[in-house]
Amino acid sequence: MEEPKKGANLTHRQRQALWTRRLIVDAARTLFLERGYTATTMDAIAEEAGVAVSTVYAAYKNKRAILRAIREAWHEQTQARGINEEASRQPDPGRRLGMVARATRRQWETGSAVVAVYQGAAAADREAAAELEQALRGRRAALDRVVGGMEGALRPGLDAARGAAVLRALCRAEVYRELVDESGWTSDEYEAWLSETLEEQLLPRKPSAPTPT
Repeated sequence: MEEPKKGANLTHRQRQALWTRRLIVDAARTLFLERGYTATTMDAIAEEAGVAVSTVYAAYKNKRAILRAIREAWHEQTQARGINEEASRQPDPGRRLGMVARATRRQWETGSAVVAVYQGAAAADREAAAELEQALRGRRAALDRVVGGMEGALRPGLDAARGAAVLRALCRAEVYRELVDESGWTSDEYEAWLSETLEEQLLPRKPSAPTPT
């Protein structure tokens, strides 16, 4: 079933169908996190969403389709793809890395749980594993493009390949979860830390201000 285009004039039936699909996606995300992907049944998703199981199957043929819808809703909400693409065209290296920090914060602020759901699904479903790998490859490529245009601006001794590896490592979901979920940092603190750390690790040191005499 195709989603109505954003900004389209929807009929009452289309709005109702869209709302039902959102209920199903939200219910599935909750259950996948609580029970795990494998243990969650379509019947359980229907019960959590408050709809008939036939409605769930009509909207999404299987759990994998729901999983895909969860991921797409997350990408639409964060707009991280667009921010990273814009960052790759930003000529100022510091601003470029700051944009990556903002995109990463938005991505994991709403989606670190989505990654955990996908990782659980991938352990039991080969196609889900393939989708996860494809998504991760796309993210790696986007981050590589950010660094690819910075080779002349990177700190001495750091080439684009190693710079991209540093960027990918620091922007991992596990780092966000460790600092924010486990250590109590705010998302603002995480974004500021990431932006500063990316500059420290990737760009030449700024000259120290002269000491007043």
